[in-house]
Amino acid sequence: MITLLYFARLREALGTDREELALPAGVGTLGALRRHLAQRGEAWAKEMAEGRNLRAAVNQDVAMPDTSVKDGDEVAFFPPVTGG
Repeated sequence: MITLLYFARLREALGTDREELALPAGVGTLGALRRHLAQRGEAWAKEMAEGRNLRAAVNQDVAMPDTSVKDGDEVAFFPPVTGG
């Protein structure tokens, strides 16, 4: 199982701030996980689309699409933050 956390607009659009997910077979990277989540339906496809500006962290470390994801990991998705 992995823990998924969703922040800011993602939390609003997806209707949840966290979930537990059994890591699907063949999903071993953050990019593959994002593609898997995008298949859930309309809001998911929009928010997880590859062209969508989205940041992620695995176990609280900034992550890139090729970052490994494995059972027990915590994966957070959040929009980019701008200063003001």
